[in-house]
Amino acid sequence: MSEKRLLVVDDEPEFGEFVRKVASGLGYEVRVTTHGRAFQAAYHELHPTTIVMDMVMPEMDGNELVLWLMEQGYAAHLIIITGYSPDYAHDARVLAEFNGLRSVQTLTKPIGLVRLREVLSEGEAARSA
Repeated sequence: MSEKRLLVVDDEPEFGEFVRKVASGLGYEVRVTTHGRAFQAAYHELHPTTIVMDMVMPEMDGNELVLWLMEQGYAAHLIIITGYSPDYAHDARVLAEFNGLRSVQTLTKPIGLVRLREVLSEGEAARSA
């Protein structure tokens, strides 16, 4: 199992594939899911060091997944993404931080290649510090 493990949950498969390609190029082992239940199953298999999470998805939204992650004791890097109002991601960040998660970043779609690389690299730097 790789030291750098990324779990992505986004209901837009094209975006998930974009993140997978960028992260793979940075040395991550990557698993991409498109809904909350698949994300939860993959979480237990992968034991991610970084998570990229879309806020607005059918079935289960980002806030529900943040709370679920806190119940699991997740303490690594979380990147919260939204294509809607940045307030969605901000609110989820506050929720995660309130529950003890310290390495949380937010991004608004569309996200460029350079910015995604920066955020993934920053998260690993924070994790290994």
